Amino acid sequence: MRASIEVLDAGIATTLQDRGRPGLAHLGIPPAGAVDPRLAALTNRLVGNPVEAALIETCGNFVMRVSAAVLIATSSELAPLSLASGDRHRTAVDPDRLWQYVAVRGGIDAVEVLGSRSTDTLSGLGPAVLTAGDVLAVGPEPRTQVAVDQAPRSDAANVARVGPGPRVDWFEPACFERLVAGAWIVSDSSRIGVRLRGVTLPRRVTTDLPSEGLVRGAIQVPPDSDPVMMLADHPTTGGYPVIAVVHPDDVTTVAQTPPGGSVRFTDHAVGSTARH
Repeated sequence: MRASIEVLDAGIATTLQDRGRPGLAHLGIPPAGAVDPRLAALTNRLVGNPVEAALIETCGNFVMRVSAAVLIATSSELAPLSLASGDRHRTAVDPDRLWQYVAVRGGIDAVEVLGSRSTDTLSGLGPAVLTAGDVLAVGPEPRTQVAVDQAPRSDAANVARVGPGPRVDWFEPACFERLVAGAWIVSDSSRIGVRLRGVTLPRRVTTDLPSEGLVRGAIQVPPDSDPVMMLADHPTTGGYPVIAVVHPDDVTTVAQTPPGGSVRFTDHAVGSTARH
């Protein structure tokens, strides 16, 4: 009989994720998947899972109990850990990194929806957001071996590269320079996007904008002038102008900054520092 995981405390924003549903934006389906794909893939590799295996994503305070002996790894400890039948494990809040991962050898065996086991918090596709009392089945033993891997380097300066967005000309001429020159505070964060607070970015064009396609890392500016960077569960279209787009490799630099933390941008055309 395969092991299972019982959720004792769902913690903060805890869901199941894998590599998501890319390539379906033309159908109005968000990509979903792990907010920090590289960290999720690393955590899976630490228990010998393929990188596409489903795992648990959480912002902390997640408590689980296993029904049988399993091998797990967490993105906070970055090392395999053996649990015996009945053992509990708690994933604490990380003050330096918002999104964390818990992988179990064999992956989480949930029902696939459109080729993915990811929870999409915007559209409702995939498994429901985890709650206390949920029981998660562990998948079959993979054929791969457990191997030592290397943790990704972090960018202590929290600097992310950006390039001008498709509607940069809708803003006053100096707005892009103001975006990259100022320090921004993360005021709110979810799987849909990260809201930032900093300098004002006044619009030159004030007419309504028809909905346009959005990508992960796009920075929209709503009427209150607080930019929002799109994340994994972002809507596929939006009606606010996009002033800039974060480099794909640096989206997690912004996403992993906890609320209250600061982040800076640098012009991709000039040069930058990236998190790997």
